[in-house]
Amino acid sequence: MAIQQAKVFVEDLQRGMFVSRLDRPWTRTPFALQGFYIRDLEEIRQLQKYCRFVYVDVIKTVGDVGVKLRQITRAAAESTAKDPLNKGVPRRIPVAINCKPVQVRHNSYAAPESVRKEAPKARQLHQRIIEGMHQVMVQLQSNQPLPTAQVNQTVSRMVDSVLRSPDAFSWLARVREKDEQTYSHSVRASVWAVVFGRHIGLRRQELVQLGVATLLKDVGKLYLADAVLKAEKRDPRAELEYRKFVDYSVKLLSSDPNIDRNVLTIVQCHKEQYDGSGYPKGLRGGQIPVLARMCGIVTFYDEATNPRGAEFPVPPSKAVAQLYDLRNSAFQEQLVVEFIQSIGLYPTGTQVELSTGEIAVVVEQSHQRRLKPKVMLVTDAQKKLLPKPSLFDMAADDDRKLARVKKGKKSLAEAGLITIVQDMDPSRYPAIDVARIRDQYLYEQRLPAFVARFLPARLSG
Repeated sequence: MAIQQAKVFVEDLQRGMFVSRLDRPWTRTPFALQGFYIRDLEEIRQLQKYCRFVYVDVIKTVGDVGVKLRQITRAAAESTAKDPLNKGVPRRIPVAINCKPVQVRHNSYAAPESVRKEAPKARQLHQRIIEGMHQVMVQLQSNQPLPTAQVNQTVSRMVDSVLRSPDAFSWLARVREKDEQTYSHSVRASVWAVVFGRHIGLRRQELVQLGVATLLKDVGKLYLADAVLKAEKRDPRAELEYRKFVDYSVKLLSSDPNIDRNVLTIVQCHKEQYDGSGYPKGLRGGQIPVLARMCGIVTFYDEATNPRGAEFPVPPSKAVAQLYDLRNSAFQEQLVVEFIQSIGLYPTGTQVELSTGEIAVVVEQSHQRRLKPKVMLVTDAQKKLLPKPSLFDMAADDDRKLARVKKGKKSLAEAGLITIVQDMDPSRYPAIDVARIRDQYLYEQRLPAFVARFLPARLSG
């Protein structure tokens, strides 16, 4: 079996487990060097005095807990074997963690408005956020006070925009601009955080706190050496140095009396992980504030979709798969599932292949029918670029075809419902200009005529 030991926090220890390693040298504890079985609660209490976590031998562990540990490790090993990208990489073993479910209030806000109606306002606000972040960095480097009031006001307006239409800002988070330097990870992650918060029904004040914290969480990286910050792989010493950015961020932000205390808490805890393996304090489960747990998820997702140094973003499905694989280890499963639902499997800007063979770009989601978005067709069935992209509303097309089935004119098999087969790696079709397609759909005033002219007759029938 690929994994022989499981890391278990001392509060989760049970009788029958075989403790094979401690989180410190055996000589600093009263326990036997060769390892031992846990036989009673007193031994657990003794371990809690000396250790935060121990390693349990999953083969030697006996009883029901042994069966459960072996099932978990077997599943983790099989999952690793199926994923060639992760072959040879040790899997983190999910463990049972006491944590109350997060209260979720779906449909707390009105149905989204048209993305095209909100898009011009969103673009202006987005530019203000970029300018605001630039001002933050300049003022920090020159030891001037943070423009806190401006940041809070801009994020507050972004929250209102996302409440009206999540997809308008999602477009701006999804599409890479040619000048990537002005489009930072923190801005994208802040957008995802507010979209996520809207989905689960956070109060407006909490949305602003989450948005501001996610936007400012990395300001402490200004104090890291470039060699540490930009290293593709860090040795243990460099990793410890890198992790100091959280404390630097908190120190910088806490010097401003206008910063919300909840914002500071989110920044301080956003790198903590559900199973206690995060930093800086090793908090776990319910010890991590809910908004910080959410900030950690959107941080991971944006880093997964936009790897450092990569020319193209990663398809959302791959990032979602990585995120889902870390449920109940790095991240709380309930929140992982809710986040995936909030962005949809095919966020705006995603390149997808339809069952007809055509390649399209998702331009607007149907929040009731996430698998049937509006898309812009960019190739024909043979993957040849079309002279001009054409809009196709998958939900409306389904409605028309199902109406004919209902009238008895066609069977369901004959209707030819079109589906999304998969999302596509953007590097496969570099000639597809997603930013241009976005601008055509969102901002060009002649769009209705454009759509009517190029909507394929075979898809609308």
